[in-house]
Amino acid sequence: MTTTEQRLTELEVRLSFLDSTVQSLDATVVAQDRLLAQMRLEVERLRGELERVNTSLSHDAQDEPPPPHY
Repeated sequence: MTTTEQRLTELEVRLSFLDSTVQSLDATVVAQDRLLAQMRLEVERLRGELERVNTSLSHDAQDEPPPPHY
């Protein structure tokens, strides 16, 4: 093999490795994006649930009957 052929072969090997790495990273980013979207939905659901709980727990003291010793 000539030097040019060797260099070309080395570049092809490196390009193949880089292409594989980019595909792997792309798959990781897609998976992370899906997980992030699921987590956002879950946070919104929990926020709504917390708001409902806070609403049901918040009450006016005037609406309660007086304690028995009055």
